Amino acid sequence: MNETTRSPWRLALFLATSGHSGVDRIMKNFIAALAKRPVRVDLLHVHGHGPYLDRVPTRVRVVSLGTRHVQSSLFKLAHYLRTERPDALLCDKDRVNRTALMAAAMAGYQGRVVVRLGTTVSKNLENRGLVHRTMQYWSIRHLYARAHAVAVPSHGAAEDLHTIASFPPGFVRVLPSPVVSDIIHTLGREPIHHPWFAPDAPPVILGAGELCERKDFATLVRAFAALSHHTECRLVILGKGKKRQALEKLAHELGIADRVWFPGFVHNPYAYMAKSRLFVLSSTCEGLPVVLMEAMALGIPVVSTDCPSGPREILHHGRYGPLVPVKSWNQLAEAMARVLAEPPEKEELMTAVSRYHVPSATDAYLQLLGYGASLSSTS
Repeated sequence: MNETTRSPWRLALFLATSGHSGVDRIMKNFIAALAKRPVRVDLLHVHGHGPYLDRVPTRVRVVSLGTRHVQSSLFKLAHYLRTERPDALLCDKDRVNRTALMAAAMAGYQGRVVVRLGTTVSKNLENRGLVHRTMQYWSIRHLYARAHAVAVPSHGAAEDLHTIASFPPGFVRVLPSPVVSDIIHTLGREPIHHPWFAPDAPPVILGAGELCERKDFATLVRAFAALSHHTECRLVILGKGKKRQALEKLAHELGIADRVWFPGFVHNPYAYMAKSRLFVLSSTCEGLPVVLMEAMALGIPVVSTDCPSGPREILHHGRYGPLVPVKSWNQLAEAMARVLAEPPEKEELMTAVSRYHVPSATDAYLQLLGYGASLSSTS
């Protein structure tokens, strides 16, 4: 059967994201790239969860499972897999992965299931409750072997998984995330109507992400306070989360509240990135930080904690930006001052993240999902 008469290859995506996370941006990029390929996509939707698409592309079908929680989607997902039989299923995050693997077993599903984990699991679970930790470790050790492969975004995350479970060689696959798209440059040119971003204003230092313990913006606020004693600058932290009130209180206690701004969640973070002089990642744990790559793709200098995992790989062991110990606000302040004084070349930063361009990263995912094999076996 030739390509013009063969039925389109079908991929199901089972996701349940917050609507404003790095995973959301990755999957939106992935879905948009798939829409340009001869692929039919079913986006399986749990009510109240993302990703939310501004526009549903051609060949993408949003399939509501009619449920409000991932766990309660088990039987609906099994029914979908048994009746629709897509060629492959991709899912992300442990709770979603766990449900998908059980549903595939119930349905007798014969397609390729690839599960993705975007964080360094052991570090991410350090401060979680016993039940949460036990459930995730159990699912990784006993359920994940039912998948065709586990996709992770960094070698550090892959090494961590191998310490948790005895997976065979090649089962855990490090794939570049589809992060860098042409649209971020267009969005980066949009104006920001705030005096801090005026051309003659003091330099803006930017942080972005969920205001939670793992992102450790408290260390960034303390580092900025130390830096601002001798450098005129401003700090903007994008995002929402439970730690906002505590961070605002900390800024007041340090006497810098007039120089720190928390805009909350913004639909276009790239406009802020493109107009900032420095981007700082202060996390204690990551998988492969999307915001770090996005800032570099816009040519913005970066400083990062050397957290597990991802920053060291993205920054090539510090070649493209300083790496400092986690929770070390004084070393973070020193690194920020150095980069502000002597920023790297914009073109170097953009080149450093070229492997995360959406088309090439999408190709890597499609290959793991069996897209190429499907074509060769039916053509």
